[in-house]
Amino acid sequence: ASIGAVGSYIAQFLGGWDSGITTLFIFAAVDFVLGLLNAAFWGRSKKTESGSLSSSACRRGIVKKAVMFIIVGCVFRVDIMVGTDYFRNAVIIAFCVSEFISIAETARLMDVLPDSVNKILDRAFDLMKKGAYNDRKGG
Repeated sequence: ASIGAVGSYIAQFLGGWDSGITTLFIFAAVDFVLGLLNAAFWGRSKKTESGSLSSSACRRGIVKKAVMFIIVGCVFRVDIMVGTDYFRNAVIIAFCVSEFISIAETARLMDVLPDSVNKILDRAFDLMKKGAYNDRKGG
């Protein structure tokens, strides 16, 4: 009963357990597990100098994922406050995109992606870097 009550409160805090939260949860879990596998078996983690597992890097990853869901909950409260229903969804979509990029980067480090997918990712990452650079430069 206690676990059910806590789960219910968390779902309520996040604005309900819908497909957006489910997708974000799946992406966050996959990203975390791939990060662990990459460090444990491939030794190519960018989180440590040696590329291997690190308990502090693992804790930081868990905290980052938790904060991501806390932000979703806070933005849901903003939606309630201003009488809208789209800020939460926009934040969830942004986090899902970020998690998917992280999944792709980790899969690339693990050498599990075909060359054709790597080429597409190279192009997408280059475009994002150029866009981010132009945004910081004011256009």
